[in-house]
Amino acid sequence: MTDLTGKTALVTGANTGLGFETAKGLAQMGARVILAGRDPEKVDGAIARLTAGQPDAVLEPGIVDLNSPASVARFAGGILGRRKRLDLLVNNAGVMVPPAGTTADGYETQFGVNFLAHFALTGHLFSLLASTFSARVVTLSSIGHRGATVDFDNFRLEKPYDPWREYGQSKLADLIFALEFDTRLRAAGAGIASLAAHPGVSATELTRNLGVTPDNVQFMTAADGAASTLMAATSQDAKSGQYFGPDGPGETSGQPALARIDPAARDAGVRSLLWDWAEAATGLRFP
Repeated sequence: MTDLTGKTALVTGANTGLGFETAKGLAQMGARVILAGRDPEKVDGAIARLTAGQPDAVLEPGIVDLNSPASVARFAGGILGRRKRLDLLVNNAGVMVPPAGTTADGYETQFGVNFLAHFALTGHLFSLLASTFSARVVTLSSIGHRGATVDFDNFRLEKPYDPWREYGQSKLADLIFALEFDTRLRAAGAGIASLAAHPGVSATELTRNLGVTPDNVQFMTAADGAASTLMAATSQDAKSGQYFGPDGPGETSGQPALARIDPAARDAGVRSLLWDWAEAATGLRFP
């Protein structure tokens, strides 16, 4: 087990599911973990559950609403004001196939929360990450990125809402973010690593909008699903630009290993366009 004593990690969506299990794993390795979530009571409850099982865990609540750019900026400002290092940022929080809706700045909810809010959070925290030796950023994608496209004319629900199409777009954007971030970090000579992970098919609160699932769908536990994130976040063998997921059939379950990247996420032109668009949309330019 990697020793993270003295290191600080921030996990979004840490009050439940994959984020909770990720925070738990990092705390067990000795990291100070900032559990970020929208609901103070749920975040405090997650901290209480973790502390009950590990009394010596060093945990800190962080309240942020990823639907709101102002909340993201305010939250990041608080981190910058009280922390001198940030060794690990896990962009984990997300929504999957909710009813049609938009974020406070008018973007389709899945695209706005899953991708754009995490792009902004990373940008706001970039200076702290850059000043921390060997910092890592891990961004959660999904097998749902396969077959998806980035439609620059449909970020604000300009087209009739298709929940799965929009989910795929958001998760493709997440993977593009991780890969393009790696490319730009290398070009800038920055000492930050950018990686991505996906949890296969895991039983978490994300599935609450699915309704009845087919009998042949086998869900991993949230703990098993978080194993790929923890590998990307802590493995000494993991390298910037890599993508991890379960190694079973279709990458739906199994042990963490290098995952398959859809060609759409490797398109250098789309990657550059999306990055430039996100910088303009958020007003944040990094690295």
